Amino acid sequence: MSLDVGHLPLVGGHPALDLVNTLERGSPLDGGPPHDSLSDASALLRWAARAGLVSDAEHDRAGRAWRDDPASARAGLAAVRDIREGLHVVVLATIRPAGGGPDGDASGPAEGDASGPAEGDPVAAGAALVALHERWAGAAARAALVLDRGDPPRVRLTYGTIPAMLIPDRAAEAALDVLRTADLTRVRRCPTHEGGCGWLFLDQSRNGSRRWCRMADCGNTAKARRLTERRRAARDDTP
Repeated sequence: MSLDVGHLPLVGGHPALDLVNTLERGSPLDGGPPHDSLSDASALLRWAARAGLVSDAEHDRAGRAWRDDPASARAGLAAVRDIREGLHVVVLATIRPAGGGPDGDASGPAEGDASGPAEGDPVAAGAALVALHERWAGAAARAALVLDRGDPPRVRLTYGTIPAMLIPDRAAEAALDVLRTADLTRVRRCPTHEGGCGWLFLDQSRNGSRRWCRMADCGNTAKARRLTERRRAARDDTP
């Protein structure tokens, strides 16, 4: 699914899951490395604004800081990629098998899927949580308490007070938010072993039956492939 970041569908149901989906999951059809939509700091800036991680004004502030200090741009991109992969490992470990056993997961990676660690790996998930906590702790140390004089007034914690670290800090905040507040039993993985892309999403359907990241894309492709296979099998069975 080699899409430019400006055309990348936002299907995760949460900015943190959309971040995970910026890297191609599953096994690329051409056998090459997975496509990374966050190819550089400029792509990250565009994605962060499009996904709602930052406002337009914050996008401009972060962009100026990164243009003035290219090293901070490279560090910011590396930090966001680290958060992305750590979150991917942790979320995979939360996905429950749909078929009642380790081999029955209709949303998990099929045999030979090179997208990352196996689902449910507690060692990998534990290490990823430690790394995510370190990223979040750094972001929290740079955060500020702000008084909103609304009705009623309230105090909120604002992440991203330093322009060069704004986007990495917001990514760390989003990762913590999805892990602590989302219903992780509703997280699904577009089934790679049925032709899906491996993206993660929150199933917000009433009966929890959503299987595809987008029915118009992965779902219809899989249905068309199954129809072709049935027709081929019928021809082969015809004397």
